Amino acid sequence: MKKNDIAVIVAVGVFAAIFSLVLSNLLFTPKSTKELKAQKVDSISAGFDQPDKRYFNSESINPTQLIQIGENKSTTPF
Repeated sequence: MKKNDIAVIVAVGVFAAIFSLVLSNLLFTPKSTKELKAQKVDSISAGFDQPDKRYFNSESINPTQLIQIGENKSTTPF
C-alpha cells in the first residue's frame, strides 16, 4: 500500500466515526426533556392485622379435615 492509500483509509474511518456519532445522537436522544413523575408507594410494615372474627373463629369449618364418604376403610386409592 502506498502512503496515500493509508491516508485515505484513515480519513474515511474518521469521517465515518464522526458521521455515525452525529447520526446516533440525532436518533437516540429524547426529543423532550420533561420531568417524569412516579406514583407514591406506601411503605410496608411488619405488623399484621387480625383476621375478621366472622370468618375465623372457633366454630368455623376446618377445610383441612379429612372427608370420608361411605364406610370403606380401605387405604388404597383404587
